[in-house]
Amino acid sequence: MHLRKTTKMATTISTNPDQQYNRLEEANKLDETKTRVKGLVDSGLTTIPRIFHNPPQNPPNPNFKAQNPKLSLPIVNLSGYRSTVVDQIRCAASTFGFFQIINHGIPKSAMDHMVSSIKLFHELPETTKMQYYSRDTSRGVTYFTNFDLYKCKEVNWRDSPEVHLRPTPPKREYVPEVCREALVEWDGEVVKLGEELMGMLCEGLRVKRERLKEMSFFHKRNMSGHYYPYCPQPELAVGLKWHTDPVVLTVLLVNEVTGWQVKHGEDWIDVEPVPGGLIVNIGDMLQVSHSIT
Repeated sequence: MHLRKTTKMATTISTNPDQQYNRLEEANKLDETKTRVKGLVDSGLTTIPRIFHNPPQNPPNPNFKAQNPKLSLPIVNLSGYRSTVVDQIRCAASTFGFFQIINHGIPKSAMDHMVSSIKLFHELPETTKMQYYSRDTSRGVTYFTNFDLYKCKEVNWRDSPEVHLRPTPPKREYVPEVCREALVEWDGEVVKLGEELMGMLCEGLRVKRERLKEMSFFHKRNMSGHYYPYCPQPELAVGLKWHTDPVVLTVLLVNEVTGWQVKHGEDWIDVEPVPGGLIVNIGDMLQVSHSIT
């Protein structure tokens, strides 16, 4: 999304590709100055720092189209007949690993509240947001640009607050005030949905409904609020590189901005979110556990 330029920030991060490039030095500067992607955009830069450049062997393409436009994610109506819903989820989970759900029971007001609160947080004044900047997971809340800033080959063009809700929830004051109420509401709703989805996945696997819960798959729960500001050189950067989720399930709530894809076989599929729907991703942990259930 395009954001107006508001705050001028002093930073020495190199944006000149001809200057000698020291990746670790740029990562340190990005971290030490607490300069996130949003801060760079607000500073008025017209060329992005070298650390955000995608490797030459894997250039992004802003005009990339799905290789098979006829494919689309399965859509599951959770208000349908139980046996039908279970079969649809089993099929989607085993073939795509992704599916969209509608009539899932979470009020639209709760969804809108969560999205708007995350947007409000990212658009807070820099002095307010900087107090939350941290990579210290012991606090239960982190806020940074890229969790793997010091390890990845290319840094993604995004900022992310993350709240670790279980097994130990964070202290109230560590959670940004503009997100607290919405997060509590959203978490309560998504926990109920997660338990229902887990139960139906168990039924699809022909094991007892509580099997995944007994395997401690409800022990840990995180919430991430990824934010992808306007990029002045989209041909050089990616908002989120291809990956799999190292979790059991991801329930994805998106706003009206599209532009991401999932891979099915050798094809990349454009994802068009269904209004009022949610996207479910079968994570690595669940795929691994399937072989031992």
